[in-house]
Amino acid sequence: MVTASILLDWPQGGLAHPRLSAEYLAVLTDRPPRKNALLTKFVESDQLTGLELPGDDRLRLSALSIESAMKDGTRAAVQHACAEFLIVATEFYGVPTPDVRALASRPLRVREGGWASELFGDYSPTTGLIRIWTRTAVRKQVTSFGTFLSTLCHEFCHHLDCQRFGFRQSPHTRGFYERTAALYHHARGTPIKPFGCESRENVGA
Repeated sequence: MVTASILLDWPQGGLAHPRLSAEYLAVLTDRPPRKNALLTKFVESDQLTGLELPGDDRLRLSALSIESAMKDGTRAAVQHACAEFLIVATEFYGVPTPDVRALASRPLRVREGGWASELFGDYSPTTGLIRIWTRTAVRKQVTSFGTFLSTLCHEFCHHLDCQRFGFRQSPHTRGFYERTAALYHHARGTPIKPFGCESRENVGA
């Protein structure tokens, strides 16, 4: 299972990792594996920073449907809009379409020392299922569209890793985050913001 999560400083709820701002995004990359075979794929993923994108607005239009469903529709309508987005994306990339489930409030896992991990979404390479949560863990508020779409693109890029690029472990490398950012900003019609990557080895995660 590969996931998109964020660490919260509990109970204050201040962002710890990733660190988000209007101008800069810092993300955590996975530790490089020790086994040579896995390390080779890790390096390949890290170096694959580009992602082919449609030359039209098909993904943008599908993303707008998700935004509309989040504002006015039910969770079932949001799930349907996500499924349509994934159909459009997989037709372009030539990979099987993953299943998707839009769920309610995000799971919150409190860790020793007062830290909590809030799960935004996950992807199972075994079943090809993307799960994405539509409400915040504590206040049960509807997730912002930008965060929701970013998570959906993140999990779909795990699917691309497994189905197109041969990265069965789908590690969180700099290249992975750059591919995810390219897909997200293309679908949303926004410019890519600069970001930095920090290894989990350096933060003790």
